Amino acid sequence: MMNWGLDMRAFLLLCLINLIAALLYLLVGALIVSPAQTRKERKEGIEVRHDNRRTYLLRFLVMVLCPVVGPLFFFFSYLLFRIPLWTQPDLEDVVFSKERVKTRMKADEERERNMVPLEEAMFVNESRDLRLIMMNTIRGDVHAALGVIMLALDSEDSETAHYAASVLSGELDTFRANVNRLSRIIREETNEETAAELELIPYMDDFLRQNVFSQLEQKKLTKILEETIQSLYEKNASLLTPEHYESVCLRLMKISDYTSAERWCLCLTEQYPDTLASFTCRLKLYFSTRNRDAFLQTLSALKQSNVVIDSETLELIRIFS
Repeated sequence: MMNWGLDMRAFLLLCLINLIAALLYLLVGALIVSPAQTRKERKEGIEVRHDNRRTYLLRFLVMVLCPVVGPLFFFFSYLLFRIPLWTQPDLEDVVFSKERVKTRMKADEERERNMVPLEEAMFVNESRDLRLIMMNTIRGDVHAALGVIMLALDSEDSETAHYAASVLSGELDTFRANVNRLSRIIREETNEETAAELELIPYMDDFLRQNVFSQLEQKKLTKILEETIQSLYEKNASLLTPEHYESVCLRLMKISDYTSAERWCLCLTEQYPDTLASFTCRLKLYFSTRNRDAFLQTLSALKQSNVVIDSETLELIRIFS
């Protein structure tokens, strides 16, 4: 009985000390530390992460319900959190180089949330929404969206139409100036120089494929593209890629110049017989000219070849097989 009484008194004493320590922790934290951190946050206008009064109350309950173990847990957790902050890191071997820094730009969530295809936006009745979409389109890759921006010229909202006209006017004027400049360089080049042709061909194709010019100007520019292809073909035909041939073929077919388009299709087939473009260009040409026999022969040759077929061409084969 004596030992049991001593153990009980020791246990009660331990619980009393634990309760006093937990109560002091609650009072100091809730009445001194937390309000001080709050005042600091409001004074400096910055976000300060600190334990609020509710956190101190929850820890107080844990300390009371788990005598000794609870306080020791929070004490050692505090030490493990603070030890890295007290020690000075050794930066002797650390090298800071701007070349290794990759800047991560924060996404413009508000802008992305409001992005919809401009073709659909043309049916929006709210002028403010249409203007916002137009401005977001202009802020993006304008060169790839000229065909879409051109649709906004017919908008009932005058401000949206003004945005579209301003952008198109500036981009097309720059394009015409660059075409004239590069064409002049091509005329002044020697037979060994091909840099201007290699620059002008993809540049013109990016604009012509969007059909942003009048029919007359589209034909004129397509002929300039063909002349550029011809110049490069005469200087060094090996520099012409299947993409170059395909671009001039499609642009010529667009203006219904099927004779010239067939000539370049045959050149493509002769130089790159085992490419998909050599077949698709001829298929589009024969389909446009309603040459049924040539179309079916080309389609049959494509099925028997080892050329890798894309989904669009595969669907074409399924339709006509």
